[in-house]
Amino acid sequence: MTAIRTATAGLALLLAAACTAPTAPRSETSAAGSTVCAQPQGRIPAQTPTTIDVVEQAYFCILGNYYSGATLDARSLLTAGFIALTRELNLSGRDVSEATMPALTGDREADWTALEAVYRKVTARVPDLSDTLAVVTLDAIVAALGDNHARWVHDVGGAPPDYHDGDGYGLGLQASVNGPQVSGNPGAAIPPLFVTTVEGGAAQATGVRPGDIIESIDGSAPFIDGKPTPAIAALYPQYPEAGPVKLRLLRQSTGRRWSVTLKPGVYERDLAALQGVTSKLLEDGIAYVRLRGFAPDAGDRVFKAISRLRAGRTLTGVVLDLRGNGGGSAPEAIRLVSAFVHGKVTAYLCTVDAKCEALRTDDTVELLNLPLAVLTDRSCASACEHFSSAVKDLDIGRLVGTRTAGVISGPSEPFQLSNNTMLAFPTRHHLGPNRETLDRIGVAPDHHVPLTPQDAAAGRDPALAKALTLLHK
Repeated sequence: MTAIRTATAGLALLLAAACTAPTAPRSETSAAGSTVCAQPQGRIPAQTPTTIDVVEQAYFCILGNYYSGATLDARSLLTAGFIALTRELNLSGRDVSEATMPALTGDREADWTALEAVYRKVTARVPDLSDTLAVVTLDAIVAALGDNHARWVHDVGGAPPDYHDGDGYGLGLQASVNGPQVSGNPGAAIPPLFVTTVEGGAAQATGVRPGDIIESIDGSAPFIDGKPTPAIAALYPQYPEAGPVKLRLLRQSTGRRWSVTLKPGVYERDLAALQGVTSKLLEDGIAYVRLRGFAPDAGDRVFKAISRLRAGRTLTGVVLDLRGNGGGSAPEAIRLVSAFVHGKVTAYLCTVDAKCEALRTDDTVELLNLPLAVLTDRSCASACEHFSSAVKDLDIGRLVGTRTAGVISGPSEPFQLSNNTMLAFPTRHHLGPNRETLDRIGVAPDHHVPLTPQDAAAGRDPALAKALTLLHK
C-alpha cells in the first residue's frame, strides 16, 4: 500500500493481478460494429482526456467481457454512474435541472443511449466540468461491479522528486488492517486496529511503535460495531496525497494515550522490506522462507533459497511465510505448489455458466519432499490465496495464522480504452481445488493463531512458534 504509483507501476499492478497467464489478444464489438475494447499490445501511448465516448466504450467492454457480464443487470452500473455524476455537480456547486435520471428499461443499448443523452445535456450547461464528470461516472461504473480485481487505471500521479527505487511513501507504518482489507475485502478486518510494523518516515520520527493501538484516525473511529470504517484508508496515502493524518494512540504497556500528526512523505525502507524473498535456517534444520509477493520469478527464488539452506545439511521442514503477500502471478503460485505435490488440480477458472478450466500442477518442478507449514494472515490475497487453498485442500501442509483476505475474484485481464487508460477485470471466476468459492471468504487456517498488540509490542511471533511445534512432531 505504500508503494509509489507511477504509470508503469499502475500497468504492472494490472498484469500482476492477472493471476494466470494472459490469453490471446482479443477485441469485442458492439451491435453497431465498432471496437469496444481490446487487450493491450506493445507500448501504451500517453493518456488523453476521458470523454463520454470512453465511458461508453468501458460500459460495453464490461458487458462483453466481464465473467458475469452476460447475466449482469446493466442498470446497476448506469445508476451508480449517474449517482456519482450528480454528487460531483453538488460538490462543485453547479447542479443543473437536466441532471435527472432517465427511466431504464433493461435494454442495455437503449438505456445507454438514454443516459448519454442526459449526460450531453448536462455537460452542455457546464462544459468546464465535462472531463471531471466523465471520470467520476466511469469510476463509479467500475466500482459498482463490487469486484476486488476490477480496476480502471487513470490519472496516475507519478513519483515525488526525491523518490528513489525501493523507497516507501506514506506515514511509515503498517497496521493490523492493511492492503486488501482496505480496498479489496473490508469485511476481512477485525478490531482492534494496531501498529504491526514501523518502516520509517513520520511514524518512526514521532516514536510510534509496534503494538500501539490506533483509537482514532482524523477524529474518526476505525471500527463501529465491529465493522471497519473508511477512515482506515487514510493510513495508506498514495502520492500525490500529502495531507497530514492525526492519530489517537494507546500504548497498553504503560496506559499512555496521546495524539500524533503524521505527514505523508518519502522514506527509505530497510533491505528486508525490499527483497521479495528472505530466508534463514531455524532450529533443528527447519528452513524459513518469507515470500512477499508472487513475482514472475518467485518460484525459482524460493527454490534457490531452500537449496542454499540445504547445502551440506539435512533439512527437516519448511516454514513458508506468506503474511502480507498481496498476490501476483498464479503460474508462480502453481509452480510453488508443484514443489510439494504432483498430478493435482490447484484451482479452477469458471465462466458464469459454470464452464471451468482446471489449473494443474507443473510436474516438471522437482519435489522438495519436505514437511510444510505456511503462515497466513488477512493480507494474504489473490495468488497467495490460490497457493494457500491448494496447500489446504490437497493436504500438503498446514496453514497457521489467520484467515486469508478473501480477495480472489478471478484473474484480472487488462483492456486498453481509446484514451489509452487501462480497464481490468476478471473474465473468469476463481474457485479452489474442491471447487469452493474463496472470494470474500478467504482460506481458513488449520491453526488459528492471531497476532495481538501485546505480541507486536514484545516482538513475539506466535504463529511461527506454532509452525515450528507442528514441524517438530
